[in-house]
Amino acid sequence: MAIGIDDAPRTEPARAAGWAAVRPLVLRLHFYAGVFVGPFLLVAALTGIAYAWTPQLEQAVYAHELHVPAAADAVPLDQQVLVARSQVPDGKVIGVRPAPSATDTTQVIFDRPGLAPSYRYTVFVNPHDGEVRGALETYGSGQALPVRGWIDTLHRNLHLGDFGRLYSELAASWLWVITLAGVALWLGRRRRLRAVLLPSAGKPGRRRLRSWHGSTGLWIAAGLLFLSATGLTWSLHAGANITGLRSSLDWTTPSVSSASPSPGDVGWQAVRDATARAGLSDPVEIQPPSGGGYVVQQVGRSWPSKQDSMSVDPGTGKITGTLKFADYPLAAKLSRWGIDAHMGLLFGVANQVALTVLGAALACVVGWGYRMWWLRGRSRFGRLPVRGAWRRIPGRVLAPVLVGLAVAGWFLPVFGVSLLGFLAVDCLLGLRRETAR
Repeated sequence: MAIGIDDAPRTEPARAAGWAAVRPLVLRLHFYAGVFVGPFLLVAALTGIAYAWTPQLEQAVYAHELHVPAAADAVPLDQQVLVARSQVPDGKVIGVRPAPSATDTTQVIFDRPGLAPSYRYTVFVNPHDGEVRGALETYGSGQALPVRGWIDTLHRNLHLGDFGRLYSELAASWLWVITLAGVALWLGRRRRLRAVLLPSAGKPGRRRLRSWHGSTGLWIAAGLLFLSATGLTWSLHAGANITGLRSSLDWTTPSVSSASPSPGDVGWQAVRDATARAGLSDPVEIQPPSGGGYVVQQVGRSWPSKQDSMSVDPGTGKITGTLKFADYPLAAKLSRWGIDAHMGLLFGVANQVALTVLGAALACVVGWGYRMWWLRGRSRFGRLPVRGAWRRIPGRVLAPVLVGLAVAGWFLPVFGVSLLGFLAVDCLLGLRRETAR
């Protein structure tokens, strides 16, 4: 949205009303946010595009571990787990993903000493003859293989740990502000509808760049707000506040209930057979008993309804509980769909293409904004927008704006701290200008 700043008078006018009063302040906020947060948005957009296509990359890089020639014979799941156990004597089985088709491997998932948080160790077994096809460290509940895990970490924290997560949280915290401010500035220019929606094809220059910047930003605004909201759920500081809010409103994702287990253990294969007969289709992950029964959870992410789960009594092999995704609270459904769409998993390639277009458009909007700023200024770094905009706003309008920013700054701590930083920079630049005069 418009990082470039419209021409504005350099003398401070009298107090105005309505949009005319608010616009200079919105313009200044949009300018600072765009200039300082733009590089972080650019990195997030480009790494996000790369991550969106990691499923295909995984299939190509790890074809040997993931796939086998089709065959009619099948080794019982319990035997496959025993073979995998022999490869990881120091590990504890925490999940098994049976081969969903005749050309896929079974994934036996271990926790073992020395793994980083959220990492697992997975052994890939040929379901037809029990051959071990390989073993890899995997990341998260999505079983990201090393290439996808590396790109995921790059997108999330630039491989800098918790400190690096501040970059992505800064981008997500300001993206919604930049977007809404840009939309307001662009729609407030009072032009014909065609000029608002379509970029200008006129002569090259700052006016044409502003047209492309504004109209493109308007078209992708909804997508940017979605990325901002879903991205904040993973953030370090704001994410904790969002989790607390969801818990207080009972918007958390439910889990299947499990009755007290009977003595004995029917084994992995019997558990999977029982849930398959009950209609729980592949792909699934089976989690071993931990004070209750086995839990079998659908793990398909490309279709919004494939998230059902069942619990099975380990002693009898009978299903003791069923939780269907259709029975989730609406907030839990929206959270699941939002996360999957942000990751490019929902509806497969269509989702990946949409994220690629959105990320590329955001990168262009950021680039056009910096170019506009460069062309506007007489000096090397461009001119700043007019100061003192807040003094033009009536108190009845300014007060709720300040309260809203304070609440947002408290709930989104990185946004609040960086906003104070922008104000400090603005004050220093003002003092420098006054001293020069």
